[in-house]
Amino acid sequence: MVYGLSGQRMLLALAIGIILLIIMVLKTKIQAFLALITTTVLVGVIGGMPLLNVTLEDGRTFGIINSITSGFGGTLGNIGIIIGFGVMMGQLFEATGAAKRMAYTFLKLFGRRREEEALAFTGFLVSIPIFCDSGFVVLAPIAKALSRATKKSVIALGVSLAAGLVITHSMVPPTPGPLGVCGIFGIDVGFFILLSIVLSLPMAIACILYARTVLAKKYYWLLDKDDKPYAARYQAPDYEEAFRMDTKGIPGTLESFMPLLLPILLILINTVASALGATTGFIGILVFLGQPIIAVGLGLMCAIFTLGRRLSRRSALAEMEKGMASAGIIMLVTGGGGALGQIIKDSGLGTFMAEGLSRTAIPMIILPLVISTAMRFIQGSGTVAMMTAASISAPILLAGEVNPTLGAIACCVGSLFFGYFNDSYFWVVNRTLGVSEAKDQLRIWSVTSTIAWAVGVVEILILSLFMH
Repeated sequence: MVYGLSGQRMLLALAIGIILLIIMVLKTKIQAFLALITTTVLVGVIGGMPLLNVTLEDGRTFGIINSITSGFGGTLGNIGIIIGFGVMMGQLFEATGAAKRMAYTFLKLFGRRREEEALAFTGFLVSIPIFCDSGFVVLAPIAKALSRATKKSVIALGVSLAAGLVITHSMVPPTPGPLGVCGIFGIDVGFFILLSIVLSLPMAIACILYARTVLAKKYYWLLDKDDKPYAARYQAPDYEEAFRMDTKGIPGTLESFMPLLLPILLILINTVASALGATTGFIGILVFLGQPIIAVGLGLMCAIFTLGRRLSRRSALAEMEKGMASAGIIMLVTGGGGALGQIIKDSGLGTFMAEGLSRTAIPMIILPLVISTAMRFIQGSGTVAMMTAASISAPILLAGEVNPTLGAIACCVGSLFFGYFNDSYFWVVNRTLGVSEAKDQLRIWSVTSTIAWAVGVVEILILSLFMH
């Protein structure tokens, strides 16, 4: 341990800190960011770290304040700019109708009888730049329109959309939560995007199957003229009507998809080229353009000069500023998580716990999964759950030489567990679909989110056999 600190004392301090963090988030008016910083200070004080910065023999500065500032700044230095760009882009998608164009495109692509898949994969793509709550509010009218037109259950269609949205919101950068986890673990964003998309697909498919085979039969609900759901007698779907959606005034297909696909493509080119060692000449330029900050910035510029043409200058700026306002809390929580992780790292507690876990039969990869799952169940926010799990487990896994990408995936998967009453998205989905009974709300959404979590757990266990 550093500076003569006791590993047992620091471990006790961390346990007390986590308990107090949960109490502050659940039972008080203290916001998550302040709770994280307060927890960081308490862990340092109880653990015996110096209150004022001191200089160690190797020249390093050591102390509670130094850990907070370096952890906060180091984490946001990696991903803060990308979060800002991403939420502004997402706001333009929402304001211009590009998200609706994506839905219609997927309907045409998947064809008749595949409305659930079309909605799920619309959500799957749209939620990469747009928060899932906003995405569902924007796209839910499409699910309702499809239910009216095809006579399919509005619950099965709505849940398919909601599942696609929440899975990539929880798993795939540049969504702020997964991006923050990447920053805390210090891993390559491009590779993480590629891997998380691959892992997200089976989750989405499992949720679609649940919606189609279970919910569509148990909750065959249609909509009345006042947009209220009612239990109806089953009738065969009318697939022809699904393709008569009104698309007047919304952007074209290429215009809608380009701002999102451009940065993802550039980041993936960067990842592949860097892995092959090709970083000179024209490839070198692509590697530079594929740096996440540059790539997402180019995507935002593309959105401004294409989708933004449909808005006045004042409206475009107002929409982007609205996105920037929503990014503020995400950045603060991300930085707060980085500060907590830094104090665990600086104190030597990460190494102490890694050595302890290595002497047991428990796989270390279980640690971030359990922390994230528990935090998700206790306080509801998936972003707070994955950030907390990352900040606590990253120093431990890195000290134990566990693959950090696998640890990051585990943090993200845990945040999907059993969304219920303390989760804002639970209420957005159920209220929008008109589900009022608690038992129905749990069966319709909580079980769906847990299915995605369960598939993710299996994927992590399989990956742990190959990624060390």
